[in-house]
Amino acid sequence: MTDHSTGTDAEATPDTDAPTTEADKATETDTTTETDTITGVDEAAEAAALRRRRRRRRTVRIALAVPLLLLVLPVLVALAALRVNYTGDPADGTYTRGKDALWLGHAWVDGRKKDAYVTALADRLKDTGIRDLYVHSGPLEHDGTLPGSSYPNARWFIAAVHREMPEVRVQAWLGDVLASESPHGMRLERTATRAAVVRSTREILATGFDGVHFDLEPLHSGDRNYLTLLDALHRVTAAQDAPLSVAAHQIDPVPGFHSFWGTTTGHPKWWSQKFFGEVARRVDQIAVMSYDTIQPLESTYGGYVAQQTSLALEVTPPTTDLLMGLPFYHENRFGHWNHAETVPAGVRGVRLGLSRTDADRANFGVALYVDFAAEEADWTAYRDGWVR
Repeated sequence: MTDHSTGTDAEATPDTDAPTTEADKATETDTTTETDTITGVDEAAEAAALRRRRRRRRTVRIALAVPLLLLVLPVLVALAALRVNYTGDPADGTYTRGKDALWLGHAWVDGRKKDAYVTALADRLKDTGIRDLYVHSGPLEHDGTLPGSSYPNARWFIAAVHREMPEVRVQAWLGDVLASESPHGMRLERTATRAAVVRSTREILATGFDGVHFDLEPLHSGDRNYLTLLDALHRVTAAQDAPLSVAAHQIDPVPGFHSFWGTTTGHPKWWSQKFFGEVARRVDQIAVMSYDTIQPLESTYGGYVAQQTSLALEVTPPTTDLLMGLPFYHENRFGHWNHAETVPAGVRGVRLGLSRTDADRANFGVALYVDFAAEEADWTAYRDGWVR
């Protein structure tokens, strides 16, 4: 039948106002359920993806933290151990034995200093434990020679010191940069160079110096050419009854540390304890450069100096003078922090190490580096803590 009003078949056109059948309801329900299900799957997938991203971030953080922890944890443990090493009371009597030393700048032998300065120096050193002055008289040339023009006023200075301070010895401080970490510098592996250093030693002793003090850096642990040089030098100094003295690198705080540091930085700063002992047996006096230690705190620096003192005492013959260096200078840079490397902390560390290892060692002292950078507080700390 045709609906003339619309021109369509009325039976073919559904009635929108007709009641919804159960089949229609079921169809609508199925459609709604399918849509909700799809939406639910999307939300679950997003949640799972979010969890995966979070896990990945945690994994990355852990992966970064573990190596950092492996690097930092040993450092923290070492610092804690050094702080513990700084605790306790030094033994009674661990003070100067009257065998201390002072490094002096080049101005004392090149004409810049006059008699008045020597008089003031004598006043400064009166009633201290200073016995040796290491006056800079070089440097040596890379070939081992030493021009006489390097120390034109040496004879005047030696005579002035002997007049004002007759008990004090004046040693020529000689040094040079070694070609151990760069192509430039002195090469101890060359026989001719070592022979020239020996000749230079004879010449400078003939000037009137009471002894000779060598500081060759950077000197790597185990350098047999250095030991050969020391043997030759000691024959010369012993024949003239003059002390042979050297400045020494610090000792491995843990065995083999110089090898690790050399591999990672190219600069094996420390010596093995064995090599330190080999050097100490070949000289009359050895002064440890126990500063520029990289320590961040006064307590860890003091604990480190206590450790270095003990390590050095263990392998230095009792007939060799052992001196521990104290920082009479003030800088802030990597390796040396002025707030940490102080004279009071160094003195206390020396006394603690001496107390624990060989409190009665007679041939022992401290060496003060350096006169031209020292402040009044440094001298006061030395007197109050070590001289008494």
